[in-house]
Amino acid sequence: MTRLSMLPSEQWDADLRVLAQAEAATPLEQGLLRIMAHAPELAKALVTFGSTMWRSHTLPRRLLELVRLRIAFHNQCRSCMAIRYQSAVDDGLTEGMVCSLEKPHEAPDLTDAEKAAIAYADLSANDHLSINDETFSQLRGYYTEGEIVELGMFIAFFIGYGRLGAAWDMVEELPQSFQDKSAKAAPWARESIQVRG
Repeated sequence: MTRLSMLPSEQWDADLRVLAQAEAATPLEQGLLRIMAHAPELAKALVTFGSTMWRSHTLPRRLLELVRLRIAFHNQCRSCMAIRYQSAVDDGLTEGMVCSLEKPHEAPDLTDAEKAAIAYADLSANDHLSINDETFSQLRGYYTEGEIVELGMFIAFFIGYGRLGAAWDMVEELPQSFQDKSAKAAPWARESIQVRG
């Protein structure tokens, strides 16, 4: 059960409601916004920031989705793991690739560039102080400096808001398999919800 109350959209600040509709907030974002609506100015800033990131990215959408789902596993954010974005599917993401995230370094269907980005995400989520010059040397084999900055910003976004979502425990609107907290959840072992965006 969600630990904080969700405000129905008709109780939101009018500008937040318009902004969320204009930015076509996804179900996950709408869930967060229903809680964040208690602090409307911060919620509006988040919508603007997030939509700017998604409109301005240069990295492949498939890569960003793989990184997002891997971080969701580390965060144990069930609402994050349950979702697949249509834009990533359109960019070639398959459920087989999602299953590869269980052991990404062994996955034949992930590129070396994707594996390097996922390794960076793993370190960022689990042991950020172990990130070193070698980590960035490996990333530079596949990505420009600007792409590494972009990747880092998305990783930070996914870690921070995924942990927030996990702590708020927004699971009641998810498929039943994600509501069961008796075992660790994984995006590769459950049914998913495909959304626009």
